[in-house]
Amino acid sequence: MTTTEVANRILKAYETGVPIAPVRSEISGLEAAYAVQRATYDAWIKAGRKPAGHKIGLTSKAVQEQLGVHEPDYGTLFSDMILENDAHIGSRAVLQPRVEPEVAFVLKADLAGENLTAEEVIAATDYVVPAVEVCGSRVKGWDIRFEDTVADNASSGLVVLGSQKWKPVLPKLADVAVRVRLNGADCAEGRGAACLGNPANAVAWLAGALTRLGDRLRAGDVVMSGAMAKMVPAEAGSRFAADFGAFGMVTLQFDR
Repeated sequence: MTTTEVANRILKAYETGVPIAPVRSEISGLEAAYAVQRATYDAWIKAGRKPAGHKIGLTSKAVQEQLGVHEPDYGTLFSDMILENDAHIGSRAVLQPRVEPEVAFVLKADLAGENLTAEEVIAATDYVVPAVEVCGSRVKGWDIRFEDTVADNASSGLVVLGSQKWKPVLPKLADVAVRVRLNGADCAEGRGAACLGNPANAVAWLAGALTRLGDRLRAGDVVMSGAMAKMVPAEAGSRFAADFGAFGMVTLQFDR
């Protein structure tokens, strides 16, 4: 099956809300998976969607081992994916939604280079905010491996940004703690250090990955730096609160 055919299967799942079988048997390796992702990106751009940044996935070593990979992956954020705090999310907005807390970076300068430091990321960042990613999968039952999630725009869905903007301080980013509650009950917790030791390290990795492809991070981009805690499945009627302490609170509701 060709790159275009696999991309069309994924796009159809978006349109119909019907998940598909895994695509990993139809593509092979990192390059082929990103080629499918690029094909879906091109289709969305042609349809008028506006890119707004990137998301980073697979920053957890445990998840990397589970999927048999040794590095994170990434996908594109579009402007229609970015929501404000206390968002209400429709029942068909994201296929098979799962929630995870993250730190979002908003850049004030371009970032390019294969060996950027976390300090260079901080210098290029306008501000950071607490955030929640609503991940989704077009693959039935989240039966994914590396090729599946990369091809599927890194299992992206929506992003909910917190209201409080902070000047980034490198050591504090690793120490940011979060507790996630589902309908009032604790369901996950974690720290910024879960993202490659520091969320800024994840952004530096992404800048390097894009540089190798002749691309870059750009001023104004929103960058979701990766999960601080485990993903939690969401259902209609679920209300989530991600409490980042002094860093802020992010809430979202899945409508029935």
